[in-house]
Amino acid sequence: MFGIGLPELAVIFVVALIVLGPKRLPEVARALGKALAEFRRVTDEVNREFEQARNMIENEAREHETARRNAERLAALKAATPPKPVEPAAAVPPAAPSEAVPAASAAAESAAPSLATAGMAHSAPAPEAPTKA
Repeated sequence: MFGIGLPELAVIFVVALIVLGPKRLPEVARALGKALAEFRRVTDEVNREFEQARNMIENEAREHETARRNAERLAALKAATPPKPVEPAAAVPPAAPSEAVPAASAAAESAAPSLATAGMAHSAPAPEAPTKA
């Protein structure tokens, strides 16, 4: 793990046994084991977070690249396809001013009675006008 072999571990164990004594050595070893397990758990969790962040960034980069490629393809298709010609609207010859006025007044007069009868169908009958005798 750290380049420590069996002889080095034996030396560390003997020094710890001399310094801590036979009664405290198991307690310290247990605490050290728990601390190392906690450290390993935390580092695994941090590595997992980094991996998730990296995957998210890679996915976003792929999505942007796909969108860019699709936009380029669409632009290429639009450039390759000639635009459809627009047909001009049918030209209506302008009416003479003298013809337009009577036609407009005739249309208004013909619409007036139909509007009056349509309005009367949904409302009360109009009162009769008084007649002069």
